[in-house]
Amino acid sequence: MRKKQKDWAKDMASQRINRLFELAHSESKTHPDRSNRYVQLARRIGMRYRVRIPAEIKKQICKHCHNFLVEGVTSRTRLRGEYISTTCTICGKQMRRPY
Repeated sequence: MRKKQKDWAKDMASQRINRLFELAHSESKTHPDRSNRYVQLARRIGMRYRVRIPAEIKKQICKHCHNFLVEGVTSRTRLRGEYISTTCTICGKQMRRPY
């Protein structure tokens, strides 16, 4: 019985994280501060229920200031040699990932 409750809570947490990122994406143009708040809430839910944020969603978060990254608005993406360099325009930090 206890295992079912834990699985249900983790499943619900991952659904909430996905929904918060959908909202962050839709609000990013009109209310960027609201989209940053949605990212903070999603990270907190993930930490509380020990749920990983999916990789394709994690790429949209700055690893340093934890703001929502929108290409061309709050981030700049460049191709360099063997990796992709994403620069956060808010804090100025770079995140690198291989091709």
